[in-house]
Amino acid sequence: MPIYEYKCPKCEHKFELMRPFSRSHEGAECPHCHEVSPRVVSVFAAVSLGEGGVSSPVGGGSPCSGCSSTNCGPCSAG
Repeated sequence: MPIYEYKCPKCEHKFELMRPFSRSHEGAECPHCHEVSPRVVSVFAAVSLGEGGVSSPVGGGSPCSGCSSTNCGPCSAG
């Protein structure tokens, strides 16, 4: 069964829920305030072994929007 992510429009709590694909289009009750919450697009990370066997992010592996750095030191996001 897939895991879907939701974000509550009332309290902004993000949560995950495992449910069948047949219910993927349905909202889910927030575990904090019980508001029906819509499903959000899940973000995932992909890494690749680069030169010398060092792993590096591939397309969007950075937590910063639009950042292409492989090190979060300059912006302290990681």
